[in-house]
Order: sequence, then C-alpha cells, then structure tokens
Amino acid sequence: MKPLAAIFLICTSLFSGLCASAQSRPNIIYIYADDLGYGELGSYGQKKIRTPYLDQMAREGIRFTQHYTSTPVCAPARCMLLTGRHGGHSYIRGNYEFGGFSDATEGGQMPLPEGTVTIGHMLKNAGYTTAAIGKWGLGMSTNTGNPNAQGFDYFYGYLDQKQAHNHFPTHLWENGKWDTLGNAGIFVHRKPDPKDANPFDYYIGKDYSIDRLSAKALDFIQKNKDRPFFLYLPFTIPHLSLQAPEEAVKPYINKFGDKPYLGEKGYAASRYPRATYAGMITYMDRQIGKIFALLKELGLDENTIVMFSSDNGATFDVGGADTEFFNSVAGLRGKKQDLYEGGIREPFIVRWPGKTPAGKVSDLVSVQFDMMSTFADIAGVKAPDNDGLSLLPTLTGKSGQKEHPYIYFEFPEKGGQIAIRYANWKGVKSNMKTDTAAKWELYDLATDPSEKKDLSPSHPDIIQYLDGIVKKEHRQSHIHEWEFIAPKFKAGD
Repeated sequence: MKPLAAIFLICTSLFSGLCASAQSRPNIIYIYADDLGYGELGSYGQKKIRTPYLDQMAREGIRFTQHYTSTPVCAPARCMLLTGRHGGHSYIRGNYEFGGFSDATEGGQMPLPEGTVTIGHMLKNAGYTTAAIGKWGLGMSTNTGNPNAQGFDYFYGYLDQKQAHNHFPTHLWENGKWDTLGNAGIFVHRKPDPKDANPFDYYIGKDYSIDRLSAKALDFIQKNKDRPFFLYLPFTIPHLSLQAPEEAVKPYINKFGDKPYLGEKGYAASRYPRATYAGMITYMDRQIGKIFALLKELGLDENTIVMFSSDNGATFDVGGADTEFFNSVAGLRGKKQDLYEGGIREPFIVRWPGKTPAGKVSDLVSVQFDMMSTFADIAGVKAPDNDGLSLLPTLTGKSGQKEHPYIYFEFPEKGGQIAIRYANWKGVKSNMKTDTAAKWELYDLATDPSEKKDLSPSHPDIIQYLDGIVKKEHRQSHIHEWEFIAPKFKAGD
C-alpha cells in the first residue's frame, strides 16, 4: 500500500470513529405543552379528548404520576426548566411583561440576563446542535434574552408570549428575523362586532402557527440526523385563544353539546369552544406522531430520548375553555396560577426504545428543574450548579435513584404563594402579600390528593420543619414585585 493511501485510510478510520462516538450520544427531544392539565391525555385518564400518539408513547415508555412543574405560569416555568432552578432561586419568578399585544408594541417578557447558563449552553458545549422551536417568553432577539445568545443554535417561533395568544399570527421569528405568515392582523382580545353576520371568521387565518412549528422541528431533525442534537419544542397548545383549522375541530363537532362563545371572558370568540379545545390537543398530538415517524424513518428512534410535559396546570375557565367539562385536572385542586396540585402536577412521559422500560408507571416525586441534571447525565457531562437531581436511573430502570428530601415552590403572583412537597406531605401558604402571618395548610397526599382536609393543627412539628425549609431555600428576588417572603421595603417606598 502506498504511503498516501495508508494515511488516507488511517485518517478516514479515525474520523469515522469520532463520528460514531459523537452520534452514540443520544439525541434529546423535550416537548412542552402550554397549559395542558394533568388529566388531558388518554394515558392520564382523559375520556373525551383523543391523544393516540402520546398514549402510545406512554405504552412504549415511562409515565410519571407525581411530576411537577417548577411554578404554575408560563415564563418562569420556562426559565426554571432551562436553568435548573426552583422558584426561590430563579432569576425570573413571574410573568413580567413589556410592551403590548400588537405587532407595533411587541416587547416580550423580562429577559434572561447575560451570563445565564441554560440547558442549551450545557448541551451545546457537549457537542450537541441545539434548537428551540415554539414559545420562548424569556426575552427578545434585541436583548440579553435572545435564544441564540442563550445556548440555542437555532430558534423559530414566538419570542413574546403575548403574541402566542393568537395561533394565527402575522409573523413568527427565525433567528432574530421576522418571518411573515399568510394571516391578516387578528386582535384576539377584541370582542365580536354584533353587526357581523359571522363573528367567528375574524379569528381564523390561513397559516396555523402549530403547522409552522411542526414543520421546522421536522426539518431540524432531518438536517441534523448525522450528529447529536437537542430539540426543545415548547408548543403553544392548548393555551387560549381557542383557534384551530376546520380539520382539527370537525371530528368533535356535535359531540359535546357546544354553545357558541362570544368573548364574554376574553380571548377569541369560538363557534364550537369545547370541540375546538379538544381539537387543538388532538392536533398537537398528531404533530408529535409525525416526529416519531420521522425518527423511525431516519433510523434515529433507538438513539433518541423523547420527553413530554406541560408548563403548568390547566387554564382557568376563561376564553371559552371548560376544563370542568373535560376533568382537565383529574380531580385535583387548583389550576394554572395555583400551587395546589392541579396547578403544578404535570403529565410527564419519557420514551427511549431499548433504554426505558416499556409500559412502566413511576410514582417518583420529580420536578422539571431536574431536567438540567438529567440531560447532563444523558450526555455524559457534568451539570452546572442547579437545584435538581438526575432522573436517569429511573428512566433506564436501574438502581441508585436519588430522591428529593423535599421540593420547594415559590410564586409571587395571585397574592403570593409558597408550597413544599415533603414525602407524602404538602404544605401550602396563600395570599402572603396581604397576610404576612398567613398560616400553613397541610395535606396528606397519600390519602387526600385533592387537598381537601387541612391537617396543620395536628402536626406542629411538620409546620416547624416547613418554616425552616423556607428560610433555607428563599433568596431575595432582584425586583420588588416578586419579593413577598422577606420584603425589605413596603409597597410605595
């Protein structure tokens, strides 16, 4: 063999080995629904809304029954997920809005600051190509919250979560550039004009944003099939407004005794509000099915771990939503913005063929700020400092799973609330901004998952323990509006 040929073969062999080593690291896809309640999937007991692909995912993977969001509303839940911090440590703790709803006043939310370390940074440094496709809510491309500056090689979707109230927007954003959609300007918080013969058509456009997000996600997977990738896919369904293409709504029409919704409680009017709500969830499920089909087609199925959860509990009943009708929180107490179980307990399904045990149901108490440590373990790298634990032992059916001694929740909105999950105990305090001496409520979730019977008077020892946790876990917030546990100044100072 000639020397040049030998060198070529050696280099080719080394390069192939490096590629094989890189691709042996599993791809990670994390799908995040928006305001999806604990009971809105078939695998979690839903009887009226069809979710066949997510139900199949549960049969082929692990379904968690005691998994929590880090906090019960959009922007801070995303911040805590991506930074691995709980509500007492997170930089962003509430929905802090800038600008307005119109295109001209689009301003986004409080941005992640420069120097933040996200899951995107961590995996990008580990050799992954990273993408965030969907609803961001952590800043605009013109400030430090730009997703391309926060660890993501590619971004497509809504930067401002107020714009995400409209599923037929005039535009989405692609790496900081405006991407025009084929929709007229729709203000979804405009009540219908009584002079309109058909008041519902105004709220329906041509380009459904979920279709665009789904297409971009499939394209990202296709383009990165030969190298490890991380896809963070925060869909905007089923967050209000109730808007969906006809094909999504049609299967549910005349099934639920629908009456038209005319915008009495905000958001877009809808001719078939219940059918539209169900249709939106089923339509999202169908997009997830497309992802599984593509992974199999590309031969990536067994080397890709796919996770699915939601940012907070089911929406409060405005905008035509009827979560009571759908039993959206599966009998739990509370909804979005509440630290009761219905506001923070989330579906969590994980599928990784050949790695995760099929059909397993886990009652491990876990939380979304565990994802940073979990993803680090999956990628084989050291996690940055964070508040979570790796769930990889449970995901792979192995021993050695560490457990949280407690999980701490802190939420400055809806009066100021804190909660602590400790073993089977759940402590909750509410209205702390107006009642500085608010008392703990205490529930035994093993016997009372709906949090109906307050046992705090009988357990002063546990109450004392919870007080100690708050002192340990709370750090002063950087803005006045979010500091309600140990405020240094009174309102108006």
